[in-house]
Amino acid sequence: MTEQKDRQKRVAVIQDMSGFGRCSLTVALPLLSAKGICACPLPTAILSNHTGYPSFYFYDFTEQISAYVEEWRKMALFFDGIYIGFLGSEEQIGLVERFIRDFKREDTLVILDPVMGDHGETYATYTSAMCREIRNLVAKADILTPNLTEACILTGREYRQKGWKRKELQELAEDLTDRGAGKIVITGIEQGSFVSNFYYERDGEAGFIRRKKTAKSRPGTGDVFASLVAADSVNGMDFPGAVAEAADFVRACLIESERQRIPLEDGVCFERFMYLKRTCAARGSGRGREL
Repeated sequence: MTEQKDRQKRVAVIQDMSGFGRCSLTVALPLLSAKGICACPLPTAILSNHTGYPSFYFYDFTEQISAYVEEWRKMALFFDGIYIGFLGSEEQIGLVERFIRDFKREDTLVILDPVMGDHGETYATYTSAMCREIRNLVAKADILTPNLTEACILTGREYRQKGWKRKELQELAEDLTDRGAGKIVITGIEQGSFVSNFYYERDGEAGFIRRKKTAKSRPGTGDVFASLVAADSVNGMDFPGAVAEAADFVRACLIESERQRIPLEDGVCFERFMYLKRTCAARGSGRGREL
């Protein structure tokens, strides 16, 4: 049977579900849907709210994942994208590797957002063994979206907050492509009054997408950024354009969240901008442009 060429795109989204706090699946599902993609969640854990709050309920979904995925196998589902976020254990990393083996087709994009740490520190949930396993998962990623901390963890390099030169960042990105990833964007690089994202493609194209700092960093902005890069890439946008659109969208969300005096831990009010089909960056490549 010939596959319909104009059918709706479908992406499996493998992340935790936090009921409050705007992160992970509660960010990824609406943003992918707004891009016209059928977003199919595979939860790794269920939380009442994200762990940045003083207390939270946590339910580990590991034991249920195999039975959950088996039903998708029975349905002979296939995906245009497999988008992977927070993973909570070595076992989950192994289950994701199996998922990729079973569901990835020749034209399926694997997008990995390696949620491992920030501000120079590895998250408390991540063991050294998990870090090793995530490095193996990098080899299966077509697109990798680490922040600067995570890029350093994955490559074993020493982290520093500021002072990164282009040559150093390109070497960092090249190291990650040598490990198997096809396209890299290293996010959240401080450069004076700007926040930069350094993108690199295996064919050698590289550059900065810079935006002026507008407000304090908030939880979930990395999830917003990675979700938009995933959606636009699955929809066929060029990689620099996808990175630029994501940067513009996050910046707009940060400005609006501060204007509305939303508490930092509540994330960004991305809902305000979901009606916009395309941001300014999408109308051009947006490369290096400042808003």
